[in-house]
Amino acid sequence: MDVSGTSATDENTRREAIKATARQLLVKLGAGGLSLDAVASGGGLAVAEVEAVFPHRDDLLTALVIDAYNDSAAAMERADQAAGSAGASAGARLLAATRALRAWSFANTGEFTLIYGSPVPDYHAPQDTVPPASRTPAVLAGIVRSALEAGELTPPRRVVPGPPLLRPEAVELFGGVPEAPFSDIVERGIVLWSSLIGLLVFQVFSRTHDSVRDESAYFDFAIAVAAEGIGLVVPSGEDTETD
Repeated sequence: MDVSGTSATDENTRREAIKATARQLLVKLGAGGLSLDAVASGGGLAVAEVEAVFPHRDDLLTALVIDAYNDSAAAMERADQAAGSAGASAGARLLAATRALRAWSFANTGEFTLIYGSPVPDYHAPQDTVPPASRTPAVLAGIVRSALEAGELTPPRRVVPGPPLLRPEAVELFGGVPEAPFSDIVERGIVLWSSLIGLLVFQVFSRTHDSVRDESAYFDFAIAVAAEGIGLVVPSGEDTETD
């Protein structure tokens, strides 16, 4: 396809249309089954038209990965900002932000699976995906940092022994390592982050539906339990969403 006479607006419109088709196919085929041929067929385009925008499958996957990280993090950021503007505690902000990620995950299961499911065969995410991927833990770090500064955290009952485990990037994301008794709060925050994603994997892929009666309420319970590990109290009695 000759795009020399195509305006930037037209090219962006085509790019978004291709990605929209690819997102639909993610649900049907999975990321491993996604191909430019399949996207072209699904969108009523010639393969050359798709290749003019995304020369290789990996280019398309990378665009989808970046969008998924950005969209899911933006949902968390909006929820956190709204809760903070309403004067909510750090615990309530955490619940609002994680609920927003849960809602996004169920509304976009194909994209959730792309970024948090099994690795896509023969695909290696480039460095471009790192900043968008960092936005989710950045939301959690911001909430924890605010709680620390506001005196809303309870010191841990015991210090986990061992050498420092953090990479410089994690320390930078949090804004430095606090003094004792919160000197391991970044490590604990990573536990919270991994617990959140693991919980969502279980719920989105229906691993908890045969164990609990109310998955939304259980999600809130699990977030409250995970938050205890960083000394943060998540308020009870909040309105819960239903599945």
